[in-house]
Amino acid sequence: MPLPDDFLPLIDIPEPLKGPLGHTRQRLAEALSQADNLAEMSGRDSPLEDWLGLSEARREELARVLAISDFVAETLVRYPEWLLHLDASGELEAAPDAETLRAWLDERLEEAEDEAAMQAAIRRFRRARMVGIVWRDLCRPEGTDMWATAAAVSRLAETCLEAALAWLEAFLEPRWGRPAPRRDGSEQRLVVLGMGKLGAGELNLSSDIDLIFAFPEKGETEGGRKSLEHQEYFTKLGQRLIGALDAVTADGFAFRVDMRLRPLGDGGPLVGSFNSLWAYYQDQGREWERYAMLKARPVAGDLDAGAELLAGLRPFVYRKYLDFGAIESLRELKAMINREVRRKGMEGNIKLGPGGIREVEFVVQAFQLIRGGRDTELQVTSLRRALARLPELGLLPAEVVEELEPDYVLLRDLEHALQALEDRQTQTLPADEQDRERLALALGMEDWPALMACLDEARERVRRHFDAVIADPEEEVDEAAEEATDGIPLEQWRALWRGELDEAEGTALLEEAGFADPEATRRRLGSLYHSRQVQGMQRIGFERLEALMPLLLDAVAGSEAPDTALERVLPLVEAVLRRTAYLALLRENPDALGHLMTLCAASPWIAEQIARYPILLDELLTPETLYTPADKARLADELRQALARLPEEDEEAQLEALRVFKHAQTLHVAASDIAGTRHLMKVSDYLTYIAEVILEAVLAMAWRHLTRKHGFPALADGGRADAEPAFLIVGYGKLGGIELGYGSDLDLVFIHDGAPQGSTDGKRPLDNAVFYTRLGQRIIHLLTAVTPAGTLYEVDMRLRPSGNAGLLVTSLSAFAEYQRREAWTWEHQALVRARVVAGHPRLAEGFAAVRREILGRERDVEALRKEVVKMRHKMRDHLGGKSGEGEFDLKHDPGGMVDLEFLCQFAVLSMGHDTPALLEWSDNMRLLETLEASERLPARECQRLRDAYLALRSAAHRASLTREPARGRDVAFQDHRRVVIEAWQRLLEPDHKE
Repeated sequence: MPLPDDFLPLIDIPEPLKGPLGHTRQRLAEALSQADNLAEMSGRDSPLEDWLGLSEARREELARVLAISDFVAETLVRYPEWLLHLDASGELEAAPDAETLRAWLDERLEEAEDEAAMQAAIRRFRRARMVGIVWRDLCRPEGTDMWATAAAVSRLAETCLEAALAWLEAFLEPRWGRPAPRRDGSEQRLVVLGMGKLGAGELNLSSDIDLIFAFPEKGETEGGRKSLEHQEYFTKLGQRLIGALDAVTADGFAFRVDMRLRPLGDGGPLVGSFNSLWAYYQDQGREWERYAMLKARPVAGDLDAGAELLAGLRPFVYRKYLDFGAIESLRELKAMINREVRRKGMEGNIKLGPGGIREVEFVVQAFQLIRGGRDTELQVTSLRRALARLPELGLLPAEVVEELEPDYVLLRDLEHALQALEDRQTQTLPADEQDRERLALALGMEDWPALMACLDEARERVRRHFDAVIADPEEEVDEAAEEATDGIPLEQWRALWRGELDEAEGTALLEEAGFADPEATRRRLGSLYHSRQVQGMQRIGFERLEALMPLLLDAVAGSEAPDTALERVLPLVEAVLRRTAYLALLRENPDALGHLMTLCAASPWIAEQIARYPILLDELLTPETLYTPADKARLADELRQALARLPEEDEEAQLEALRVFKHAQTLHVAASDIAGTRHLMKVSDYLTYIAEVILEAVLAMAWRHLTRKHGFPALADGGRADAEPAFLIVGYGKLGGIELGYGSDLDLVFIHDGAPQGSTDGKRPLDNAVFYTRLGQRIIHLLTAVTPAGTLYEVDMRLRPSGNAGLLVTSLSAFAEYQRREAWTWEHQALVRARVVAGHPRLAEGFAAVRREILGRERDVEALRKEVVKMRHKMRDHLGGKSGEGEFDLKHDPGGMVDLEFLCQFAVLSMGHDTPALLEWSDNMRLLETLEASERLPARECQRLRDAYLALRSAAHRASLTREPARGRDVAFQDHRRVVIEAWQRLLEPDHKE
């Protein structure tokens, strides 16, 4: 029975496609008739009966696919039985997984006795799978979208590569043997890196596959009739692998292979050893090769060795920190794209034309190249995953990604439909009316004009976002200068910097810009320009400085005090003359330059910090976090993420990350302090939070280091410690009192809960006392070790039991006994300010109980008063009275911060036994609040003492930021000092009048 005329339902087929579809049905009918005759002659089942048995829904899908794709039509005319196999295997509904694909292909290759047979099997396998992929793409069963189609084609390419490689290795083994094992004894195979869309796992329907071949180590093959050097063996193997996929035979080709992305392109060796590739990219790698390597992924051969190769290349691809040095090369690439776009005939190319596929990929990969070193979440080959992460990292607004992603999907869907027509690599919109109708049908559009309207809108949006990426900052600044009536063009700043203006012209320009001492400024700039440092710069660095300086001078002129701003920012410029990526960062981010001016003009301390640690410039890029310090939970989370990106065993990298984190977070606090966005109390709170999360991380690092070597210590209760450190870091002084300032050191005491006679349980056991001492030493080392990013904190351990003469680390029971029997009054005063800042919660409860017991003792108030006053006078004699005329020391002179701290400590020690609420707090503000709430001191007096303390601390903070001595004017603090002095005299020296 022939195929009926109405076999293909025409219900959804546009009128212009019905005629061609009828012709296709006729050809299929003839092919099925021939197949039926052959089946009858050979006694096999006829495919015609199965075709006639297809469901109505399946025939509707078939009509749609045949109306659009000549490739599927030609394939089914040639192999009509394939449709039934695809239907029976479920391939028309869902993509087979990688294991299934490999099993199917291996089964076919088992029968191949030579390379011709292998190539034929691969080509037919690929063609059958492509029919299923095109079918699913055009009919969209549940779970199929553009991304699923791209993933399916990528999976197919990887399967063909791996199966062909394995077949060739076995086929060539009798002749040449196998490569010699690696030095570690492991097997050595070819490494196949997929580049471009194959590396991303996002191939299009009819794509080239870009590959790079490599092998781990040099040597000679073993076990064959003839031994070859590995270089020669892997070259021959690579050549045959290319032929297995790329050669055109009677069955066509499987995948076109492009090897031009390898080192030196077509002029370089086909295969390289790991060492040669690492050396090439390190010494000769160009920016476009970094761009290309973003997509590199092992796709066949030894995948683990491929990951090893890429790990060695990661420093080449991803710079350690933000890489604004790459922007110039990206801008050149962007200009090249724009030149190509303007070429005649590119309008119709949806990949290379304006607003095309390449422009979306450029937007995403530019962020990956610039930010991927620091934001390691961007170190992914998939465009889809990288694009989704840009809003999370604050690099692109969510609304931009919400436009780009569907627009990219539309472009890729249209690309797939174009290539599905004939299984041909093309991205050019057709002129043929019939093909246009096919594309409109494939994309679910009413007609070609409707598709074009939708496409034009998408391409316009893509072009707008492409134009916005790495836009030239000089254009923006010049536009702003033109809009401002008194703006100075950048060309004039450039002429001043280069010394092209004579003395009078340069001085006049600086005077016009608001400089108080234009002559000195002109000389300072000339001195820098003609300095050996600048004149000896390499070309690219000098060009970056030349590009930055006009923008920097424009920003300086815009600050409130240009002379001060310039004097503070030039040392930073001098500090980064050899690290020119930072020059590029400032040049590319005029807003960051503005923030830099604001902060440096307000604070020489900030200017010094940034000059010492230029990596802090990265923080100026995100003002939303620059002026809003993180709370403790967010700090802990950010630090955990930063450390998680690093190998646990790489202590040097972890130490560097800790220091960068500390400096960056402290800068956030200082910036918010200057901007007035944070209350003084919050400034100290945030600085204290930073120290606490760092101490927690350092304790965890030290504990891991020691327990990995020596095992876990025995505990006092007979148990055994575990991964959670059985240890306490107790903060005293400003850390304990939640009153840290900029640059404060940390007063620490270490306490443990180990068994007195116990030891650790590892392969190299230590006595508990030795273990805990080493743990304390390691913590101090981690905090104070000098790295390129400086130290974390200076540490003072003198407040531990017996001071410098005592043990570095004390058990909780020994600490309690010391406090009960041996501690001096001043040590109990210090205990008022003590609290646990890191360590085991159960042990922390034990410390809190000891502290409450000691501070809550009933004391002889008169004797206590004498001891406290004696200690205060001793300190004052030693540290106070050094201020000039009309000013006083904020901390040490009468009525200063130390007087107030001693007042609070005396109150706790004298009143704690019958006012237990005082024992809960270690900070002066809450102690004063508790004294008021418990009515131990008059409310009015407590309020005035709190106001005085806040004023004194605020002035001390400000002095740190402005690099001035911690002194105040008598007249400004007269009232505050009087309140403190009166309270001191009433409570501590009632018989003494000053």
